[in-house]
Amino acid sequence: MTTVLIKKATIIDKNSSFHNQTVDIKIENGIIIEIAKNIASENNIEVIEKENLHVSQGWFDSSVSFGEPGYEDRETIANGLQVAAKSGFTTIALQPNSFPVIDNQSQVKFVLDKAKNQATTLFPIGALTKNSEGTDLAELFDMKNAGAIAFGDYNKAIQNANIQKIALQYVQDFNGLVISFCQDYSLKGKGIVNEGIASTKLGLKGIPALAEELHIARNLFLLEYTGGKLHIPTISTQKSIQLIKEAKAKGLQVTCSVSVHHLVLNEEILSGFDSRYKVTPPLRDEVTRKALIEAVINGTIDCITSDHNPLDIEHKKLEFDLAKDGTIGLESAFGALLTVLPLEVVIEKLTAAKKIFEIEENKIEINTKAELSFFNPDGEKIFTKENILSKSKNSAFLQQKTKGKVYGIYNNKKLIINNLQS
Repeated sequence: MTTVLIKKATIIDKNSSFHNQTVDIKIENGIIIEIAKNIASENNIEVIEKENLHVSQGWFDSSVSFGEPGYEDRETIANGLQVAAKSGFTTIALQPNSFPVIDNQSQVKFVLDKAKNQATTLFPIGALTKNSEGTDLAELFDMKNAGAIAFGDYNKAIQNANIQKIALQYVQDFNGLVISFCQDYSLKGKGIVNEGIASTKLGLKGIPALAEELHIARNLFLLEYTGGKLHIPTISTQKSIQLIKEAKAKGLQVTCSVSVHHLVLNEEILSGFDSRYKVTPPLRDEVTRKALIEAVINGTIDCITSDHNPLDIEHKKLEFDLAKDGTIGLESAFGALLTVLPLEVVIEKLTAAKKIFEIEENKIEINTKAELSFFNPDGEKIFTKENILSKSKNSAFLQQKTKGKVYGIYNNKKLIINNLQS
């Protein structure tokens, strides 16, 4: 298939001259060749017509884990990219937490090779330190040349301030981006949930918000000293928001993300001791959840991630304190976000990370590359196991209300619509 005709699609793209217009879009060999009110259909053209069809620039998820290599039982790259496509994502950044860890150029090339010829484009994140152990820097420059778009140890905070400083200095030679998950382990201790009223009621060891905030403050001081670019993923406290806002006001090159589950869920859901809700950082209280939403709307938080992290049942369906942290999130991301944020904000924050990671942005205009996400923003449903496409089923959104529906994507000259691939 080389030609696709999308009928009666409402464009949601603030950078497009067709923003908020309902039009037909004709794509040929991966390029948008015509946008008009009514384009006639022809033979041998794939025609896409869906109820209340909306289209936006392709969504990018800046934090996705799969498993391959080493943990293929959790998720493979091929199936994971199919899941991403059917969930509306044209591009994902793959975390390095496989086995072995993606900490050298051969591992970067391996995952890129596995991701060839897929509708969803994969960009690897290289580990910041060897084996993500926080001791010695990994082969950052070699990984950059091999295709890594940033460097970070997934959900592992660099405790050694000098390693963090050297990393920020070193990557400036090749315009690299450092990703720094923030948590002070001496303050975290053996904590597993947010420290507060809920942890006391449940009798679970708490992690104080200070553990995140102190580490963010340290890393921002280091960034001010070294220069360079820093991305802080999945922030989760009110003070973290304030610290990053102040750093941006100083002119520091710092960006941050928040996870979908921290915007939608709060610690009250832990009352049943269900390990599906055990995540890193922990779910916070309702006041903090609302503060995170406000920070998304006012622009302090730059982008939203599903923080998709598939885990097998042997590591997740355990007593709460023994279970691993993490939830899958690609399938539920769009629908869950629409329950707490306006549509245009959701689309903006699902595409904003492209600029942070210096990935090409393709606005919806004639003679541009067709990289599109298809969806219907209306309607409500309960997210169930039947909606999970991943090999792992550890979703924190099971039985949660969601809004809208994702139809699929067009990218890399490939069309993925629901169960139809052509």
